[in-house]
This record gives sequence, C-alpha cells and structure tokens, in this order.
Amino acid sequence: MKKINRRFSTAPMMDWSDRHCRAFWRQLSKEALLYTEMVTTGALIHGNRERFLQYNDIEHPVALQLGGSNPDELAQCAKFAEEWGYDEVNLNVGCPSDRVQNNMIGACLMAHPQLVADCIKAMQDACNIEVTIKHRIGIDDIDSYEHMRDFVATVAETGCKSFTVHARKAILQGLSPKENRDIPPLQYPLVYQLKQEFPELEIIINGGIKTHEECDQHLKQVDGVMLGREAYHNPGILMQADERYFGKEAIENADSLERRIQAVRDFYPYIEDQLSCGATLHYISRHMLGLFNGIKGARQFRRHLSENAFKKESGIDVMETALSFVE
Repeated sequence: MKKINRRFSTAPMMDWSDRHCRAFWRQLSKEALLYTEMVTTGALIHGNRERFLQYNDIEHPVALQLGGSNPDELAQCAKFAEEWGYDEVNLNVGCPSDRVQNNMIGACLMAHPQLVADCIKAMQDACNIEVTIKHRIGIDDIDSYEHMRDFVATVAETGCKSFTVHARKAILQGLSPKENRDIPPLQYPLVYQLKQEFPELEIIINGGIKTHEECDQHLKQVDGVMLGREAYHNPGILMQADERYFGKEAIENADSLERRIQAVRDFYPYIEDQLSCGATLHYISRHMLGLFNGIKGARQFRRHLSENAFKKESGIDVMETALSFVE
C-alpha cells in the first residue's frame, strides 16, 4: 500500500472541490493531497459512475470521499475507487445536511461507532488502497471528549490509522450546513488531546485554518492540517505548501504575482483540452477567482471572468484579458 503524506491537504467541499478545481490547485502545489467532493454510494452504484469518478492524472495524489452507511455498498464503492486509480478512499462522518442525515450519511454516524467500524472494515476488505475517515468532534448533545475518544478507539480497532477531525461539533437540529461551518465553536485542544491519547494514529486537524502560521502551530500538536474554504477562496495559499510541508526546494517569492500569472498560463493546455470536450470556461475559471485576492486589479480580474466565462464561445482569450488587469 502506497504511503500518502497528509501533512497538508485540501478538504472535500460540495460544489467546490470538483475535478476542474483540483486540476487548477495542482498548478499551485504538486504535493498537497487533494480530496474530491463527497460522492454517495447510491450515485456510484445506480448513477453515472464515470461522471462522478472521472479525474485527470495530474491530480495525484487524490482521494475519493464517500458518503454512505451500508457496509456492502461502501465496499463496492471502495473497490471502484481502487479500480479508477484513486490514492485513498475516505468515509464522510462529518457532513451535517438534512438530506444526508435522512439517508444515514455524514455526521449523524458519530452516534453509531460500531456501524462506522463495520463500514470501514468492509471497505478495507474490498480494496488495497488506504481507507481513512473524516469526522466531527461530536454532534448535538453527544459532544463529550470521551465520546469522541471512544468513537475513534472503536474505528481504530479495524486497523484504520488516519483520522481527519473537523474541530467543531455538528448541530444537526436547528442549524444549516453553512451555519454548522461557523457557529459551533472551534475546539482545537480536543483534537490535540486525541493525538496525545492515540500517538500511534495519524491525526489531521481541520476547521477554520487560514494561514501558514496557524498551520505551523497545529503541526506542533498533530500530524497534518487540512484547509477547506481558505484554500478555495484564497488558492494562492497553496503556492508555499510544497516548500513548507513536503521539504521541496525553496522557490524565491513562491506566491508572487508573476508565479500566480504563470500558474494560470500553465493551466491553459488543460483548459483548452476541456473546452474541446464541450466544457464551458465558467466551470473551470470559477475556481480561479480568488487567486489574486489582495492584489491590484483583482476585482477587475474577477469581474471579467464572471461576466464573460459563461459564454459558449469563451476561451483562452478571455483568460488573457482577465490577466491583463493584474499584470
């Protein structure tokens, strides 16, 4: 089984971390582990499997996140992940939306540790890639450290070694998924305590992390950091990841304006290939809108893409015009 370095990764984010987004992120970091959006077992077993599993080889290392609670179905989908060449398959035990709760998917599974363990074991038995889990620190009134500790201990009995912990509990009754990303307070010390109690496990921390300086502080306590919204809204943060977390040779002014512009232009072959297959520029460029945040001309860059990229005939010329505002 190939060893994956999870010291720095991007989070699975519905409607955001799609294959175009991940391909763009790969221009900014060659090493960060990239996660797909959550895909439900039903979508893979009964839906258009190619649509949900398709990705570009440049995305490696890339992990598929699954949503489900039926061990047999999850096993089948873990096998799909291996067959399609994903580097890891991850079980979602953190999503708080009503839709997934009704199907016993996501954060509600924290109330059923043995079922989660059965799911992880079935996935492990079905594939030869690593099976990991992403979960919350608790849900509703099941939010004590002891419950999270026992949940992790139960799942770890399967041999699962890597746990990514969103350091907020999920409030399933009364808060929307968006509110669940902001209102429950972050409790990083509980994740640190988990690592202290389970030193043999790989503990990755997620939730509210915005800067490399914050990452450095977390990495004194845990094994890895996962960035979600900050990586999406400010993708330039990925440009220092290879040097800071993976020991790659330092690049002077790694996140400079010139390197950002070059990253966009290096992405042109991918864009042209996707356009030739019928994609619309908007579905690719929407993930690039935050690249120049804080730089003069960023607003005009975003506006030009937002106003023009959705047009069927839009291509590289639209990207070049947008770049002219920041160049």
